[in-house]
Amino acid sequence: MWKRNSLLMSLILILLLAAGCSSNGGSNKNNNAGVVSTPASSESEANDATPAAIQDDTGTPEMDFDMGGRTIKWVSWYDESIKEDNPDNIKRKQNLDELMKKHNFKIEYVTVDYAEYSSKVTASLLAGEPIGDIIRMARPWMIPSLVKQELFSPVDEYTKNDKVFIQQYTNDYSQYEGRGYGFRSGINGASSGIFYNRTLMNKLGMKPLQDYVKDDNWNWDTFIQVAKEADKDTDNNGKLDTWGVATANILVQALASNDANLVAGDKQNLEDPKTKETLEFISKLATENIARPTEGGDWTEPGQFFRQGNTLMYAGSDYEMDGFKKDMPDMDIGFLPFPKGPSAVAYHSHLTIPNYMTIPSVIEHPEQLVYIYEKINDIDSIYDYPKQATLETLFNNEDDIDNAKTAGETINRVDGKDGYPNMPYYEMVDEILKGVSVSTVIDKYKEQFQSSIDEVWKK
Repeated sequence: MWKRNSLLMSLILILLLAAGCSSNGGSNKNNNAGVVSTPASSESEANDATPAAIQDDTGTPEMDFDMGGRTIKWVSWYDESIKEDNPDNIKRKQNLDELMKKHNFKIEYVTVDYAEYSSKVTASLLAGEPIGDIIRMARPWMIPSLVKQELFSPVDEYTKNDKVFIQQYTNDYSQYEGRGYGFRSGINGASSGIFYNRTLMNKLGMKPLQDYVKDDNWNWDTFIQVAKEADKDTDNNGKLDTWGVATANILVQALASNDANLVAGDKQNLEDPKTKETLEFISKLATENIARPTEGGDWTEPGQFFRQGNTLMYAGSDYEMDGFKKDMPDMDIGFLPFPKGPSAVAYHSHLTIPNYMTIPSVIEHPEQLVYIYEKINDIDSIYDYPKQATLETLFNNEDDIDNAKTAGETINRVDGKDGYPNMPYYEMVDEILKGVSVSTVIDKYKEQFQSSIDEVWKK
């Protein structure tokens, strides 16, 4: 796949031959047929001797193995089969067909209902009879409990090809005690940010919100400033009838935007300065009446407020744009990254339940399965960036497209209720929104948070 001149190809062949010779006679835990490896004792020397141009080529060398006609079961909560609906997917399907012929295997896509997914997969793993060879898993379902029991194979040594594999999924989202257990290609995830009503913005005579992004001045302070400007009593009846932001209950998004988290490893993180800053930000939105107050609705209330056309900003994710276009046809809706927190230097989206492909530890030759996945997805895309087709479908405005692209380039994992069933997350947030001081809330909940974390990590 990679374009190299003949000199580089010659150097690669020489290095691979040298590495192959040096590894003869060495033991291999997974009996990696066709894998060229370098002994640990000489790995640093080999890397030091490799020209920089060759070090950049992280693709796995061609492997030669026969899978004996076996059927690889690929399990997910949705159909993972490749749809030939665009040039990239057509090429992926061609790659798969060629791989099946070359390595003598078939593939079966197995779909399990999401509501039963975790329990069924877990039961099969504990019984030593996994329901698939490649299984999509979410982090809270497997880390730490199932990984501690060595029910998955680490894969980080096979996922060095950053043209295919999103390194954050292996090295962060699926990381446990220094090893990565998941792999994924394609997009990082949804771009989260701020939807805003340009029609209302213009009606109120406000400065274009895009200017804050252009001036690199879109942060929590300017966000609050904009929200206050939009809180107006336009008919002079003594009551607000337009609001700046749909809710103050945006803690997860704010944590991600400030490079903060509620959990650090197996410890509560409420006392971390970045987390404190974030809690203070949420408290200010609520106690200074900057955000629109709740009317007793459920989690959908902020979106409903935004759809009324009298609320300027709503924190959401890119895929919600389809609904806004249908429900607000007369409104011009824009998208901005979530404003930067004071401890962040870039815009970030958020992710609470990262998911990725995994391989159960009882499955032989995990390196072959990861290799197949890599070679399926190792294509020269016709798109300029992974989410181009999606974002250009969702948004018509170039600024909105650029903002969504920027927001999705770095996605911070935010741990909390999804991974720790007994964590009093909602109770803590409720007290902050009601005006209890952040210091008081932290003192009250830090031990409860730690207890809920200890239950999961079995300290």
